[in-house]
Amino acid sequence: MKLINLKLRLIKIFNASSVFIKDNTQIFVDQIKKVNIVIPINKNLPSEKKLLAMIVSITIIFLWVLSYPFISLNVDKKNAFLEVKKGDNISQIANKLVKRNVLSDIFRFKLLAKLSNRSENIKSGHYFLKYNISPYELLLLLESGDGVLYPITFIEGTTLNENLKKLKTNKLLTDDDSYNSINKLKISLGIQEKILEGLFFPDTYYFYDGTPGIDILKKSHKLMMKKLNEAWKNKTPNLPYKNKYEALIVASIIEKELGNRDEASLIAGVFVNRLRINMPLQSDPTVIYGLQDQFEGNLTKQDLMRDTIYNTYTRNGLPPSPICLPGFDTIEAALNPAETNAFYFVAKGDNKTHHFSITLKEHNKAVTKYQR
Repeated sequence: MKLINLKLRLIKIFNASSVFIKDNTQIFVDQIKKVNIVIPINKNLPSEKKLLAMIVSITIIFLWVLSYPFISLNVDKKNAFLEVKKGDNISQIANKLVKRNVLSDIFRFKLLAKLSNRSENIKSGHYFLKYNISPYELLLLLESGDGVLYPITFIEGTTLNENLKKLKTNKLLTDDDSYNSINKLKISLGIQEKILEGLFFPDTYYFYDGTPGIDILKKSHKLMMKKLNEAWKNKTPNLPYKNKYEALIVASIIEKELGNRDEASLIAGVFVNRLRINMPLQSDPTVIYGLQDQFEGNLTKQDLMRDTIYNTYTRNGLPPSPICLPGFDTIEAALNPAETNAFYFVAKGDNKTHHFSITLKEHNKAVTKYQR
C-alpha cells in the first residue's frame, strides 16, 4: 500500500512538473542561457564535450531549483509585512514579493507552489514574515491563513462608551451596527443586566483585519465573567455584597480612586467598613460618572450635592452599576479587602497615595494638610 501511494505521489509530482514546465518553457530556456553565460559552450567543441557542458548546465539548474525550498529569503523590517488580497493568485503574490526584494525570482517560487500543491490554497490576509523564512515556510504560512494580528487595548478605569468609540474608529474592524446602541449590544451579547458598564475586562485583544468589532466585545465580556467568577470563589467570607455584581461595582469605584495600585485592598477595606454600617461611600468618581457631560473638570461642592443615581454623597449604598472597567487586581481587592479600622481616606499631595483615617476629626486634619 505504501509503495502504491509513493508511486501515485511521484506520478502526481511528475504530471504537475510537466504541466508547469510546458507553461513556462521560455523561463527554463532563459535560465539555461544564463548558465551558458557563466559556462560558455563553444560551438566548435566536440559533440561529447558539448553534451558534458549541457549536462553540467542542466545539473546546475536542477540544484538551483532543488535547494530553493530551504534557502533563507531576504526579509528585513522594510518588507516584513505582506498583504494578500482576496483573489490574488500565486503569480501576483510572487510579483509582490519580487518587487519588495523578498524573492529574487518568480519562477522557482511558482514551481515550488505548484509541486507542493499549494498554489490554489493561498488565503488572503496581512502577514508578518519572520527573518530567514524559507520559501517553503512562506508557502505554509500563506496556506495557513495565520495572518497578522492587530492589537486593541481596553484600559483599566476607562468606560464602555470610551471603548465603543475606540472600536468604531478602528478601520480594521467591521460591523459596528451590532453595537450602535446599548439595546443592540445587550441582544448581541445576551446580557441580562440593565446597564452594561463594567461588564468587559480591560485587556489587549488581538484580531485579524476585517474582524467584526462585536467579536472583541464578546471576548472581553466572556473574560470578565471568567475573572469575576474566579475571584468570587476565593473571596473573604461575610462581605456586605449580595452578589458578584455588587462586588464588581465596588471594584470599579476602587479602580477610579486608585493612584497607587498597592493601596487597592486598603481602599476596599474602607468601603466595606462603610457598607457594613450603612454609611455613605462618599466617592468623588461616582459623582463625576453620574454628572456625565455636565462635569466640567473640577468637582465642586455644588456637584457633590447634585443628586443622581450615582451620587454616593446624597445616597447610601452602592450605585446601580459599575462606573468603569475594573482590573483584576481591584476585583480581587474588593473581594479580599484589607482588615482596617479606617473609614476615611484622602489623596496626598503626590496624587498617588492616600492618607487613611479612623475618625472624622483625623480625616479633616488630613484634608486640611493635603487638599487646602
